[in-house]
Amino acid sequence: MNEQLLLVEDDDAIAGALRLHLEEAGYRLHRESDGLRAMAAIDRQRWDMVLLDLMLPGADGWDVCRHLRARHADVPVIMLSARSAEAHRVLGLELGADDYLAKPFSMLELVARVRALLRRIEQLRASPALASELRFGPFRLDTVRRELLRGDAAVPLTLREFDLLHFLARHPGRAFSRGELLQRVWGAGFDGYEHTVNSHINRLRTKIEDDPRDPRRIVTVWGVGYRFEATSP
Repeated sequence: MNEQLLLVEDDDAIAGALRLHLEEAGYRLHRESDGLRAMAAIDRQRWDMVLLDLMLPGADGWDVCRHLRARHADVPVIMLSARSAEAHRVLGLELGADDYLAKPFSMLELVARVRALLRRIEQLRASPALASELRFGPFRLDTVRRELLRGDAAVPLTLREFDLLHFLARHPGRAFSRGELLQRVWGAGFDGYEHTVNSHINRLRTKIEDDPRDPRRIVTVWGVGYRFEATSP
């Protein structure tokens, strides 16, 4: 296990406990306690995962997340915050977090979530693609390179955004509930909540819809969930 994790946390006690548990689990951990230093660390190298507190000196976690997504759209992010209100969870997910844990949290649960996210990435890399390319409208979804292309231009997607779009595009015309999408994309046993799906759908719509307020590709099926329309122009 050689995964390098960037921990951005200004609380020494929490950082120490996280280091103990994550290094014991076999991960290599680099810690930054300041948002600006975290941005510099993101610029220096590509990390396998970022564990990101929100309340930071220098620059807050929201700014760090935006900075990361502008440079490495597919690096998984778990946000850690004392802010447990739904609005903060939603904002974190809207910015591209793959998971969100409210403090205080179980260290064992955090390690389990880190392991599950990284395992999913490894499985995706190892498994053969069902089709090397999926096309809809002006877009091409390259399942080998894990890229979404519009013409020759890459459209940056996070890990979850790519997985969600790939799953929906493989099942055009079929409606899925939010619970089904959580199970099929995030994985069985994922202890998330269904607004996670809403947030990721909203982010995808801003990237593939001509008018995200009037979506034609990922449509809402009232009382059910969402359906993908591959034939939409």
